[in-house]
Amino acid sequence: MHPGGRPRRAFPERAGLLLFYFCGTLIRMLAIKLQRIGKKHQPTYRLVVAEKRSKMAAPPVEDLGPYNPFTKELKVSGERAAYWIRAGAQPTLTAHNLLVSHGILSLPKRAVKMKSPEPSKAAAAAPEAAPAEQPEAEPKQEPGAEAPKTQEQ
Repeated sequence: MHPGGRPRRAFPERAGLLLFYFCGTLIRMLAIKLQRIGKKHQPTYRLVVAEKRSKMAAPPVEDLGPYNPFTKELKVSGERAAYWIRAGAQPTLTAHNLLVSHGILSLPKRAVKMKSPEPSKAAAAAPEAAPAEQPEAEPKQEPGAEAPKTQEQ
């Protein structure tokens, strides 16, 4: 029993993340993510290795380097990024695509799936009314004018 009266857990839980022991070592789910820094309307990011479910204000395991989205400049140690990927850290979609575009990873880019905005009720009603008022496909000809004749051989 614990001195507080509660029994100890077999697997300790920290910040909502279940930690596992394997052969006496602690295994955490790590991710390579972008951590926003900078002022309002002037974002800059750090590429960090952190626990998968950690908040972005939490201290990272390791800081890999800065990324400036305005100049598209990424200063990352390729050795350290490759080490953490070999160690099992999974890059997020955006971090993966950044590492691929800067030549640090030699994998294909992944598609980032974004939710499409739901159409508003007024916008949804407008396309239904539009097909009823379609103009005629053929232009009207004057009654005295005839269509030009083509010569056949």
